Amino acid sequence: MLKIRMNLSGRIPELITGALERLSALLWRRSSQQAHLRTGRKGERLAYYFLRRHGYTMVARNWRCRGRRGEIDLIGWDGSVLCFIEVKTRSSHGLTPAELAVNRDKQRELRGMAALYLRQCKSLPPSRFDVVSVYLTAGSQPEIELFKDAFPWRSMSGKRRPLA
Repeated sequence: MLKIRMNLSGRIPELITGALERLSALLWRRSSQQAHLRTGRKGERLAYYFLRRHGYTMVARNWRCRGRRGEIDLIGWDGSVLCFIEVKTRSSHGLTPAELAVNRDKQRELRGMAALYLRQCKSLPPSRFDVVSVYLTAGSQPEIELFKDAFPWRSMSGKRRPLA
């Protein structure tokens, strides 16, 4: 587990992206959009830049596959390992940590989506599932926690989804 408090100095691309998102919200009057969706989008953006700063090479955001529900928030390389990353954002520290929202059903969905993504690859690289928790508490800097290899390819039942 890697935990830091974000320092906003020297984060020009992040600041520009945030400013553009705020401008877009003003211009297109997205204020009617649900608050939790805006919070989630902001958390995914922060997680994206956090992972880039920690050496990940990001290759996809909000990856979807036609004909299947769900998405993978982020996909990136951590060295030679392809990582499928789920981002969970909360506006406060509640009783349950954000990362625990990646329950058995969500893990099953992510495994299925990841298997579909890997079918597009020419070879099968080593891969894993990471989870990033983002806390956007009012009046304080965002807190971001990275959980590498948060859950395995095999479910608790020991069954593995075919990759090819």
